[in-house]
Amino acid sequence: MELLDSSVDLQEVQKLEGHADRVWGLAWNPAPHNCGGASAMLASCSGDKTLRIWQMGPTHHLDCSTILEDTHTRTVRSCAWSPCGKFLATASFDSTTAIWKYVGGDFECVATLEGHENEVKSVTWSSSGTFLATCSRDKTVWIWEVQPGDEYDCVAVLQGHSQDVKMVQWHPLVDVLVSVSYDNSIKVWAEDGDSDDWHCVQTLNEGSSGHTSTVWSVAFNSSGDRMVTSSDDLTLKIWDTSSAISQTDTEGFASWRHICTLSGYHGRTIFSAHWSSEGVIASGAGDDALCLFVEEKGNSVEEPSYRLLLKKEKAHDMDINSVRWNPKDQRILASASDDGTIKIWELREIS
Repeated sequence: MELLDSSVDLQEVQKLEGHADRVWGLAWNPAPHNCGGASAMLASCSGDKTLRIWQMGPTHHLDCSTILEDTHTRTVRSCAWSPCGKFLATASFDSTTAIWKYVGGDFECVATLEGHENEVKSVTWSSSGTFLATCSRDKTVWIWEVQPGDEYDCVAVLQGHSQDVKMVQWHPLVDVLVSVSYDNSIKVWAEDGDSDDWHCVQTLNEGSSGHTSTVWSVAFNSSGDRMVTSSDDLTLKIWDTSSAISQTDTEGFASWRHICTLSGYHGRTIFSAHWSSEGVIASGAGDDALCLFVEEKGNSVEEPSYRLLLKKEKAHDMDINSVRWNPKDQRILASASDDGTIKIWELREIS
């Protein structure tokens, strides 16, 4: 189905309750069959210091199968699955990142990564599974290399941001890392093939048609040639990142560039944006609304443009902190909110 050619609606199919505080982060397991054979598995993390694992049951509803607690002593801000689906990383305001491994039907904490001076805001695995990145209110980004025996070595501490780093995200095809910050900038980091040192190869800021206030989130499309960022300036920005895919080293890194800005759709800070495998961008914001955007097809102008597919007002009772499309079912979207709930939505055609 071509989404542009039909009327669609975003319908709430389930409301997941159980967290005792705001829900900050969500992550769909990319390979749920490696964790007990569930057809779908969602992780959620919260201000209640816990992580919940939701599994699809025979009724095609997600049920809470596991609560991971007593490891973090403060808010769990971010969670991310490894590409193989057997490991889960959780980043906390207690300055640590925990690594959980699925063993014999249970999740065990097999490593605790320490080093950040204060709140860890985000954690992400590289697509190769070789690296893990974390970022913190201490203005740094750390890169960890995965070693045999559940060991993680810090191979780089990246200091380039002048403020709290809100989120880190790896490019989906190559080991290039992006960080976004309270300093309004987006930084692109890559490894120098000769020295194994990591460098900032590009900074996207107001001077490069970037954001004018805190950048909260970053996400790539599945082919890795586009990136979307969201900000406190009430805009979403789309970037051409196609040069990363053919890049072999940091020398002469071909610049990423701004394609378009989506503004006027949210009335408060846009905390999260995510790209479905079908090319639909979802955004969630402090105005309690969800928006979906798609690329305009058949546009005669050379530069791509995007349009609003639909807006769901009052999707939650409070701020929406995270939106995540299910990689295994491109019509299923999860959203997490300050109201303590997670909602599962289905994008459906209206006949």
